Amino acid sequence: MLDFDDFVLWVTLGIILGGRTGYVLFYNPQHFLQHPLEAFELWKGGMSFHGGFVGCVLAVVLFARRRGISILSLGDLTCATGTIGLFLGRIANFINGELWGRPADVPWAMVFPGGGPLPRHPSQLYEATLEGLVLCLVLWLCMRAGALKRPGLVIGLFAAGYSFARIACEFFREPDPQLGFLWGGLTMGMLLSVPLLLTGIAFIVTAIKRPPLRA
Repeated sequence: MLDFDDFVLWVTLGIILGGRTGYVLFYNPQHFLQHPLEAFELWKGGMSFHGGFVGCVLAVVLFARRRGISILSLGDLTCATGTIGLFLGRIANFINGELWGRPADVPWAMVFPGGGPLPRHPSQLYEATLEGLVLCLVLWLCMRAGALKRPGLVIGLFAAGYSFARIACEFFREPDPQLGFLWGGLTMGMLLSVPLLLTGIAFIVTAIKRPPLRA
């Protein structure tokens, strides 16, 4: 129980520190260069999933090395439960009326407080479904089929699956106002998902090539 409690603390700190650092570096670097102390004002919002993922990875690596645990196996278990946090996080975004979608005329479009008078895609719910529920189901089915016997496979599936889901949802999500659309209409979320996707594919290929663990 002590190891579990300690691990949760490590991962929580990794996600918070990584998520905030990622937001500062990727989404609003000029603002924070001019107002560096605001980088510590977490209560004002501003977190990056990709930064949080890197922070979580570092926490897993350091904790596993410190406790003599398999890094890949611990990472697999962490990613397997990570979809729950993603789902709850996106639902919180929807309830808080933040990170809304692009203007739309679909029957389920809605007006968000702070999002102007135009009805918009509830992109937070799209992300909660794809990044949370669908990805959770995919990982569960893969684990039922023995994915945990190939250390690193669930990590790869999570990284690749999230990247696909995030890129798809970015087509409906309003880009960050301080960045807007980047090259060719791409968003920062799309660009950051590309290296994560490639990393996930590399993990999948490597894990499949290894002989499975014996029960």
